[in-house]
Amino acid sequence: MGEVGGCLVGIDLGGTNMQIGVVRADAASVGAGSCVLSRSKRKTRADQGRDAVLGRLAEGVEEACASAGVSLSSVIAVGIGAPGAVDHEAGVVIEAPNLRWDNVALADLLERRLQSPVVVDNDVNVAVVGEHRLGAGVGSAHLMGVWVGTGVGGGLIFNGALHHGAFGTAGEIGHMHALPLNQPGSRSLEHNCSRTAIIDRIVRLIRSNRKSVLSELVNGDYEKVKSKTVAKAYAEGDALTREVVDQAAELLGIHIGGIVTLLSLDRVVLGGGLTEAMGEDLVSPVREAVRRVVFPDRARSVEVVMTALADDAGVIGAAMLAQDRVSG
Repeated sequence: MGEVGGCLVGIDLGGTNMQIGVVRADAASVGAGSCVLSRSKRKTRADQGRDAVLGRLAEGVEEACASAGVSLSSVIAVGIGAPGAVDHEAGVVIEAPNLRWDNVALADLLERRLQSPVVVDNDVNVAVVGEHRLGAGVGSAHLMGVWVGTGVGGGLIFNGALHHGAFGTAGEIGHMHALPLNQPGSRSLEHNCSRTAIIDRIVRLIRSNRKSVLSELVNGDYEKVKSKTVAKAYAEGDALTREVVDQAAELLGIHIGGIVTLLSLDRVVLGGGLTEAMGEDLVSPVREAVRRVVFPDRARSVEVVMTALADDAGVIGAAMLAQDRVSG
């Protein structure tokens, strides 16, 4: 299989999980359903340090290649999306709070381990590239992707191409100060709208004597509350979960709406672990908030849709971006 037009490796490195896939070099021709030859998944475990994360990345690449029946030496390039601010030209992760990384030369470090060209970009940037080419962003020339998971990240497509901006951080919606008068550490969208923030708030309210079915779902062990747990509680009509999630969705949607107005975008794709777990229960209130605040009225036709590629968005996008850069 690896000999069909060659192959690439795409990596989506998140704050919680890493997704790794071997992708056909002719992905644009065969489509999203057929282009990923194999996958591997691991916990990131950033608390164990940079080198441990790099070791798991290398192991995951080797496992995915073995599963696809291809050798590392036959891989054209490796693309990796990392959370946080990235210097995509130098292949350096400038700052990744969820990984506790500062100025990590990720491309160089991985190239030494894998002996293959490595291209690095922001994790949501690569996911948005995947969606734009083969997923929910197909046909849109002015697109924003917003991923809600461990943190909140974003990426922008302008005039059909990935936009980095002057500092390489275009799209970093999660670091916008949504509530600037809050205490430090609780001001940004990421601090208020990420899965991490939503779960933290629900748990704190439960511990202040608010009732929630979440307590029963995890038998009082709140460390076990994950995206799927929140989704289940929401679907069951749990009042506390709905209150917290809907407030977060409203805040996120208002800020996305402001960006739609500012940049005149025609589509927004929502992804990330919490979005995938909740589906329309999260996408719908975000969409309603976006359409309520955009200007002018004609901008209410903006499409706010859910990822079509889910876990594969970052893998496919990273691989395709790597291919672009090594061939360009």
